[in-house]
Amino acid sequence: MADRKRVLSGMRPTGPLHLGNFHGALANWVNIQDQYDCFFFIADWHALTSDYEDTGKISGFVHNMILDWLSVGLSPEKSTLFVQSHIKEHAELFLLLSMITPVPWLERNPTYKDQIIQLSNKDLSTFGFLGYPVLQAADIIIYKANGVPVGIDQVPHVEITREIARRFNFLYGDVFPEPQAILTETPKILGTDRRKMSKSYDNAIYLSDTPEQIAKTVSRMITDPQRARREDPGDPDVCNVFEFHKLYTDKKTVEEINRNCRTANIGCVECKKIMAANLAKELAPVREKRAFYESRPALVAEILQHGDEKARNVARQTMEEVRSTIKI
Repeated sequence: MADRKRVLSGMRPTGPLHLGNFHGALANWVNIQDQYDCFFFIADWHALTSDYEDTGKISGFVHNMILDWLSVGLSPEKSTLFVQSHIKEHAELFLLLSMITPVPWLERNPTYKDQIIQLSNKDLSTFGFLGYPVLQAADIIIYKANGVPVGIDQVPHVEITREIARRFNFLYGDVFPEPQAILTETPKILGTDRRKMSKSYDNAIYLSDTPEQIAKTVSRMITDPQRARREDPGDPDVCNVFEFHKLYTDKKTVEEINRNCRTANIGCVECKKIMAANLAKELAPVREKRAFYESRPALVAEILQHGDEKARNVARQTMEEVRSTIKI
């Protein structure tokens, strides 16, 4: 993979992964494995930025996350899969970068402001929360990643990483490439209540859900809010269930549902049942692969150990160069 550009990305282990996680990131990660030298990490230290008061569940979430990753097709033969906290060099580089990062850079981070509002039930007035973009920068540049696959809303995170890398290079000498944001288009997919799909909103459909769980969750989905009765014509253009049909139902059936909804020839209950069945069918290979890895915990541990070792070797080489450059 020496001739391939390197990309890096990670996810915080805060619970089971859902369809929003899959379409927002994982599907793209799977697709780019043959194009790039991929490093994907479970960001367990980042989970502490908002969940530092309750850490007991994080190790279980880490285990479930690697199962979800493997089940959707992330391959240890193609990608380096590892756990952030197992590579202590991340923390060392974070410390050094924190010495040169101006506080105003962190305070203007749009996610910082948004999260404080959205998570008003938590005390986020900590250095760790303010400074997490610096740790994120360390995560990326310690592997000298050329790119970071992100959605448009995450571009500011990559930009501050570029600024921090640029400042380090200016102060001490060229060590780090400035990573580029690799923009990825993601399909429109909302939670069952039409808000962003999120564990905290209790509106998610999970990759590990059984067909029965999927059917139960889909039955609660909000459809066309103006369609009060079965005999009322509906508008698929404002129906969240129809957006799921576009992803999981064959094109011919989608066209039929579109027509029949507008003429009240199909009701919301029947429409939901069709979508739930198609979604469960689509996720069947994921459930099968997950069951394979769940029954082989030693194999999963071996995959992570191998990924940790590969990541650690790269991180150690980078830190030797960093220490030499700053003469410490």
